[in-house]
Parts: sequence; C-alpha cells; structure tokens
Amino acid sequence: MRRLFRLAMALLRELADENAYQRHLAAHGRTHSGEEWRRFSEQRLREKYAQAKCC
Repeated sequence: MRRLFRLAMALLRELADENAYQRHLAAHGRTHSGEEWRRFSEQRLREKYAQAKCC
C-alpha cells in the first residue's frame, strides 16, 4: 500500500511540474522562492506556446 501511495505521489509531482522545477533549481544552482517559481513557470509556458501547431 505504501509503495502504491509513493508511486501515485511521484506521478502527481511529475504532472504538476514539481520534479521539473526541482531539476531546474539544481541545474541553475538556485533556491526555491516565489519569484523563481514564477520565472520557471513563465519560461515553460513561453516555450510550450511558442511552437505553433499546424492545422
């Protein structure tokens, strides 16, 4: 049961971009803050919507 719970939590963290945010912090040597989360989120959204989809 614990293993299932851990798996579900890991999946939710991945879907909510928490794991990507932790990797971002580690890669850039930064600490968690509201400003850093905002910067990370804006960058992800900019990259996502900058690529236009065809048709």
